[in-house]
Amino acid sequence: MTPITGMDLTGFIEREPGVWTDERGLVLSVHFFPQVPDLPAPLHEPERLRQGIAQGVGGRGGGLIEAVFGTVDKVPAVRQLIKVPRPGGQGQVFLGSWTVPKATCSTVLKVQAAEGATTGVREAMVMAQVGPAEYFRPHPYAPGLRDGLPCHVADDEGWDPHFPDHPLTLVRATLNRIAPSITLDERFKVLPPFGTPTPPAAQPPATGRGRLRRRKDG
Repeated sequence: MTPITGMDLTGFIEREPGVWTDERGLVLSVHFFPQVPDLPAPLHEPERLRQGIAQGVGGRGGGLIEAVFGTVDKVPAVRQLIKVPRPGGQGQVFLGSWTVPKATCSTVLKVQAAEGATTGVREAMVMAQVGPAEYFRPHPYAPGLRDGLPCHVADDEGWDPHFPDHPLTLVRATLNRIAPSITLDERFKVLPPFGTPTPPAAQPPATGRGRLRRRKDG
């Protein structure tokens, strides 16, 4: 159960409650966390939040590609794109999420996809075009960061049209498509925002046992 009451699931098939997949290998899931969000800073402190996320992801061996602020059903939220080494094999897994944090809870939409048998093609082709000197760069949110996967220009959104089937392209496009279709339970929407003091006993509202409503826009 999550406060997400509807979204456009076109192309996805439900595999288990709260988890969907599509024919391209994307995995979409929705989550609810009944506890204070573990974000390193509130949304109104974007520089500290981005730096903290980048350092945390890097410290776990991954890399934060971007953290973008926006809204989900008019509620402030943060979109993250992260890359991590593929477990037990070569290549990377790309994880995208929209997190809607509240003072004592949060809801998250996640999309992920992994590289297949062929890896590194996007990176090699971009490096060949821009040159090694322009390829790698300091992390934009934490310039002194040395931990985790390297920061480079091949992860930029501007390269997505050149690699339409790459897992990063697919994850980013799916987040962009689905986010505007999400609807949230009104009781969740009016909860105090993350970063404001609330009584420890405050609990998020239950949303019932109904199945997530499928939306198909257009």
